[in-house]
Amino acid sequence: MRRRQPLAKYLALAVLLLGGCAGVTTADTLETPGPGGVVERIPVSITRPSGDGPFPAVVIMHDCSGLGPYSSHAPERWAQELAGHGYVIVIPDSFTTRGFPNGVCTDSSGGRAGVAPGRRAYDAYAALAHARSLPYVDGRHVGLMGGSHGGSTTLATLVTPTTGSGFAAALALYPACRVRLGGWNGVSGVYQPAAPLLILAGALDDWTPAEPCRQMAEASRAAGFPVAIKIYPGAHHSFDSANPVRFVAARINVNAPGGRGATTGGNAEAWADSIREVVAFFGRHLAATAEAR
Repeated sequence: MRRRQPLAKYLALAVLLLGGCAGVTTADTLETPGPGGVVERIPVSITRPSGDGPFPAVVIMHDCSGLGPYSSHAPERWAQELAGHGYVIVIPDSFTTRGFPNGVCTDSSGGRAGVAPGRRAYDAYAALAHARSLPYVDGRHVGLMGGSHGGSTTLATLVTPTTGSGFAAALALYPACRVRLGGWNGVSGVYQPAAPLLILAGALDDWTPAEPCRQMAEASRAAGFPVAIKIYPGAHHSFDSANPVRFVAARINVNAPGGRGATTGGNAEAWADSIREVVAFFGRHLAATAEAR
């Protein structure tokens, strides 16, 4: 068995998340169903605005780089932005205690399937339940978002059956759409999300191309589902990152010749516009009353 990481590591993550936020960040664990009905406990960080609430909340699912030393830090950037707009932010760590502290972007081992987006959908619902257990969260207004692997997890979550009410709205950044997602088979059919969905993608993305997502969103809208997409010209995968654009040959990429190699990097214009889009989208669907405080 792989060793579990000490709680101190997640407290360090909490300190990172706090930077720039008005409020308090804490580290905890949550229960999520594992294979064979076994209950697992995974780390989760929570950032809350100052004040008593109740606040709307957003669960953020990290990308394939995870939350460890090789993290893209995009989840932290979004946590800072959204906490400043009056949201409680809940970020579960799907990788570290399952043996992938360095992420799975370049890891092709068989265990990688155990943290695939379809599996992580259950982590998302566990994080939703955890958010609703917090006395300062408005449990009727909890949204979901994620980028890349986390964006794919967001799409999978919205078509994964659950008992009770689910997320009020969801936002997927540069997800993989050329995969089976319920009634969508990757190239045709209808993706039928259980909540309003906005997809943000980069036109130059060579890892999870935008075109399949455009086609999926178009088919969903034609069938009456609330799915929208915005594609940023000149933007690559991870346009919300602060990192420079670079190509890494080791990245697992089913859309590349030979199955390896992908380009990622931030785009200042897309990042600025995506903040406006995300804040406006969640403001419409989650009733972010903290904006008026």
